[in-house]
Amino acid sequence: MQINEDTRIAVIGLGYVGLPLAVEFGKKYNVVGFDTDESRITELRTGMDRTKEIPDTELKSSNRLVFYSDPTELRGCNIFIVSVPTPVDSHNIPDLSPLIRASETVGSVLKHQDVVVYESTVYPGCTEEVCVPILGNRSGLKYNVDFFCGYSPERINPGDRQHRLCSIRKVTSGSNPATADFIDELYGSIISAGTYKASSIKVAEAAKAIENAQRDINIAFVNELAIIFDRMGLDTNEVLEAAATKWNFLKFSPGLVGGHCIGVDPYYLTYKAEELGYHAQVILSGRRINDGMGTFVANKVMKLMIKSGLRLLGARVLVAGITFKENCPDTRNSKVVDIVRELTELGCEVFVFDPIADPGDVLNRYRIVLIKEQRQLYESRWDSIVFAVAHAEFRSINLEIIRQKSPNVVVYDVKGFIKDVKVARL
Repeated sequence: MQINEDTRIAVIGLGYVGLPLAVEFGKKYNVVGFDTDESRITELRTGMDRTKEIPDTELKSSNRLVFYSDPTELRGCNIFIVSVPTPVDSHNIPDLSPLIRASETVGSVLKHQDVVVYESTVYPGCTEEVCVPILGNRSGLKYNVDFFCGYSPERINPGDRQHRLCSIRKVTSGSNPATADFIDELYGSIISAGTYKASSIKVAEAAKAIENAQRDINIAFVNELAIIFDRMGLDTNEVLEAAATKWNFLKFSPGLVGGHCIGVDPYYLTYKAEELGYHAQVILSGRRINDGMGTFVANKVMKLMIKSGLRLLGARVLVAGITFKENCPDTRNSKVVDIVRELTELGCEVFVFDPIADPGDVLNRYRIVLIKEQRQLYESRWDSIVFAVAHAEFRSINLEIIRQKSPNVVVYDVKGFIKDVKVARL
């Protein structure tokens, strides 16, 4: 295996992970970006990225990258990188169907000496237990004889303009030593921060699983503190600021934990643990706390409104932000929706404003119609405003103007980013 002028890479799945990868590899190699969503392919061909991860100018200038939704266009490739979603179902059981379908697609075009690398977050062992047999059955080729595999977990942080693909050290692995070296060299050719070659595919899978589980648990701890301190009448952020003066204190902030990574990936680890006869306690305890924070926030807002003499039935509540994190249009697994649903069930009339989220996506995913323009915030009367996401654009919202029309408005800041003494916060 060698990287040369004949190297042709296929990136399967062009979302938040796959597209930046395809664009970066496309600066050095011939790359086919593949996605089954034909509308996505059409957009990318015109130089538009709905995820806002890649600037339009960069997309249009990539002349070694082509986009297709037809799997037959993958036949000329010899390296396949799979970066499809790995969600959970309504019971928090891993849903491997996108990964299985992607493996079937790759298997149908796999040739002798081809290499398949998986980036999707999975439980330890999934690549070789689930994906490799599909590749072998579809292609009729023998693993580690005719074709080879690797795993290099994605570390994309959507919406983060500082920590980009190339500036984050990349973990790599391969199905045998030669493949591991080849994959490490391949990624090393585009990752300026360097690579870390894990001893096996399974180790690399496990490393990714615990990255997000660790962060989830740390946030769950401070969320639980926020619940406790709320009952004590203490400001959680003030307590954290004081504690952070010790050099080894790990400062995390309370908040909603959603999205397609931290709110989902821990379930992959606990699923495998259950399969092996062990019931994970710390990880699942953290998940329960974080999954309940939307309801906690809604109930807190409700109590503040009642304390201010406001009626819940028919109260006009504005929720600012619907995406799962700030400055990112991704709405998957957004816990803000829990706030909206809870307040609606309490009898409030809830409106949602988010200048970054795609209105069509929000409507299709959650049946919520977004307020389109910031001026509507000033033209309406509000009983309560919940800042659920810390979008940079929200910092320009003038609460004093809003209070002229709504003098008794209850304002609640989930992320603690608004500097206003009249604002309650988590």
